[in-house]
Formats: sequence, structure tokens, C-alpha cells
Amino acid sequence: MENQVFELQYALDTFYFLVCGALVMWMAAGFSMLEAGLVRAKNTTEILTKNVALFAISCTMYLICGYSLMYGGSDFSLFLSGITADGVAGAAEPATYAPSSDFFFQVVFVATAMSIVSGAVAERMRLWAFLAFAVVMTGLIYPMEGRWTWGGEAVFGLYTLGDLGFSDFAGSGIVHMAGAAAALAGVLLLGPRKGKYAADGSVQAIPGANLPMATLGTFILWMGWFGFNGGSVLATSSVENANAVAVVFMNTNAAAAGGLIAALVLARLLFGKADLTMALNGALAGLVAITAEPSTPTPLQATLFGMLGGLLVVMSILFLDKLKIDDPVGAISVHGVVGLLGLLLVPVTNSDAAFLGQLIGAATIFGWVFGASFVTWGVIRAISGLRVSEEDEYNGVDLSECGMEAYPEFTPGGNG
Repeated sequence: MENQVFELQYALDTFYFLVCGALVMWMAAGFSMLEAGLVRAKNTTEILTKNVALFAISCTMYLICGYSLMYGGSDFSLFLSGITADGVAGAAEPATYAPSSDFFFQVVFVATAMSIVSGAVAERMRLWAFLAFAVVMTGLIYPMEGRWTWGGEAVFGLYTLGDLGFSDFAGSGIVHMAGAAAALAGVLLLGPRKGKYAADGSVQAIPGANLPMATLGTFILWMGWFGFNGGSVLATSSVENANAVAVVFMNTNAAAAGGLIAALVLARLLFGKADLTMALNGALAGLVAITAEPSTPTPLQATLFGMLGGLLVVMSILFLDKLKIDDPVGAISVHGVVGLLGLLLVPVTNSDAAFLGQLIGAATIFGWVFGASFVTWGVIRAISGLRVSEEDEYNGVDLSECGMEAYPEFTPGGNG
């Protein structure tokens, strides 16, 4: 009887893991739609190509080396060893769910981190330079910081973040801030889009081509986030775990709603209008803010945390523009600045986390990912260049990078 109960729990937790992983995979569609909606029509095909290709690269590189590197398996490649019923060879003790489901759940997180980079470097980066970076990011840079955080290994053998009181439930720092750090390094080397900043220093708005698509993308991400945070409970087959999952879902939704409301109101106060793009980023900021710890806040606290994220993302987007850091979709602000906020909010409701530990963890993640990414971007720039020509940027990277347009009826010659 006891064995039958265990088998049922094993099946339920495995199924839950797989469903949550599928929800997170669906976030790839959300990022694709959001970014395609916020770039100009002449750059739509290229941004979609980047998103679908980075997902495939992420899955393959994490299978080749990323997962084993992150969790310490003795077999370098899952291509060769596979995952047995006991997990990756050399890894920790067997789990109460199929180890292959853990790989699937983890790999879609890697793709999420890489998707964050895509929007920030949009409209002026060479496609193949971006894809070359994706290989390094998903095969080495992300797995290494994951090894020091969720993997529990000492950072360069010096200190263990868990012992310092670092906690990141579902990845405000490990996934979102990491993706933003990689994006920031690329943006600094790449430079802003032509025409974004005038000679007098003023910011020139470059509207997105399809706000309905961007809104759809946001709702897809909002839905996918239930798998992102809910799946991080890691089980649902007991009363305790089922209740924890329900709390995480409730708080995730509350934070997103709070973030959107706060960003919309602040935009109205600052601009005199209801800015849809700020509202969309506000919802995403609320989701990022709660991701570091969605299981311990009350619904009121989760809403307030989301509102803080929504307010911060608006101010961050405006501040980065003053610094002439051109991020077409606001990814660095949403995932980086608010990702840091999420980490710093954890000790407010989780007594096991320490504020100093959160700071050291954030510094470790950002320092490694930004530094390694800056070097990688620099090498790629030296070998092949990062940026398309000024003529190709004017005509649209759809034509120069992909040879086709997303809206040929509306962008003749790519000049729409």
C-alpha cells in the first residue's frame, strides 16, 4: 500500500512538473509576441526568428552541457548519458518525480533568460551574432551562476550563497536579472538605434508597430508565469504542497495586477495619458518582483510588492533613456532593475533569507553574467561585428537578415 501511494505521488508530481514546464515554454510565445509588437514593422520577422531560434539553441545547449554543469552531474553530456531513474549520474539523491521532468522544467527557464536579451538588442543587432551569444549564454554563463545558486556550489570555491542566507524561490535574480545583465552588456557595446536620441539629448519615441500583439504577448507571459512560479514548489501531491501551489498562484496574479495598476497610474500622472506600453511593462514588473518569493507574502503584501515593481519600472525606463541606454522593449528595467527589487524584498516575508545574503547573491549573479557576457559580446564583435549597417538598419533588418518581411503589403521595400 505504501508503495502504491508513493507511485501515485510520483506520477502526480511528475505530471505537475511537466504541465508547469509546458506553461513556461509557452512564455516563449509571449516574449515573441511582446517583442514583435514593440518593434517597428520592418524588424518583425527578424525578432521572431531570434525568438524561435534561441529557444532551440537553449534546449540543445542545456542538453549538451548546461544541465550537467549546473547540477554537478559527473557525465558531461545528457546526449551521451541520458537521465536514469536515479537522475543524472553523480547528482544528488533521487527525487520524488521523474528526473527527466526536472530537466524539461529547468531548460525552459534557460530559454526564458535568453529571451530577455532578445528584446533589448532589437532592431540593430546582427542575427548570427545574437545566436552565437545564445550558445555561450545557455551553455556556460547561465549554468555557472545556476550552479552557485540553485546548484548549491561555492562561488569559485570561496563562499556558498545558501550559507549567507540567499534565497530566490523561482528566479527574480537567477533567471530575470541574469538575462537583463547579459542584455545590458550587449546594449552598451551595441549602442542606441539611429534616431533614438537627438543631438540636444532629447529622447525620440520610436513606437511599436503592433500594440494588440504586444498586449497578447503580455497576457501569454502572465499565464505562463503560473507555471514559472507554481512549478517551483516542485510538488503538488500532498495537502501541504497543494496549498503552497495555490498560494503561489494567488500571489503571482495579485502582484501582476498591482504592478499594472501602479504603472498605469504613474504614467497618467507623468504624461497626462494612459500609456499602454508602461501598463504592460508594469504587469511584467509585478510578476518579476514576486518571483523571488511568492509563497510567504500575504495577498496584500504581494499586491504591494507588485505595485512597487510597477512604479520602479516606469522610473527605470525613463532613467535609462536619460543615460542613452536604448532598450526597445524595456527588458533591462523589467527584468534587471525589478529583478533586484524582488531579491531585496524576500527577507521582508521570509525569515530564512538575510538582506546581506540577498545583496551578495545579487552582486554575484550580476557580476558574473555581466562580465562574462561583456567579454563574449566583445569577442563576437571583434570576429564578425555586432551591428548591422546603417543602410540595413534604415531599411529594416527583416530584409538584410532574413530576406523577407512580416508585413510586405504595408512595408514596401522595408521602409514602413
